[in-house]
Amino acid sequence: MLQAVIILKALAEVALFAFVGQGILYFFAGAKRDQNFVYTTFRMLTSPVTKFTRLVAPRFIVDQHIAFLAFFLLMVVWAGLTIAKITLALSGQS
Repeated sequence: MLQAVIILKALAEVALFAFVGQGILYFFAGAKRDQNFVYTTFRMLTSPVTKFTRLVAPRFIVDQHIAFLAFFLLMVVWAGLTIAKITLALSGQS
C-alpha cells in the first residue's frame, strides 16, 4: 500500500511541476507559446488533469479558470497522499 501511495504522490508531483513550468512559460514565451516545444510538452502532460477537472467542475466555472482549479485540486491530492504516506510509514505497513 505504501508503494502505491509513493507512486501516486510522485505522479502528482510531476503534474504539479508541469503546471508550474507551463505557467512560467506562459509569461516568458509570449504570443508564440503554442509553437514552443517545451510549452506544448508541459501542456500535453497536464491535459489529462485539466480534462478531468473540466469533467468534475460545475459548468459555471469558466474554461480559463480550469487550469487554476486543476492545480489546486492537485495540491489537495498531493497533501492527502503526503499524509497517507506518513501514516503508513509510521504504522510500519508496506
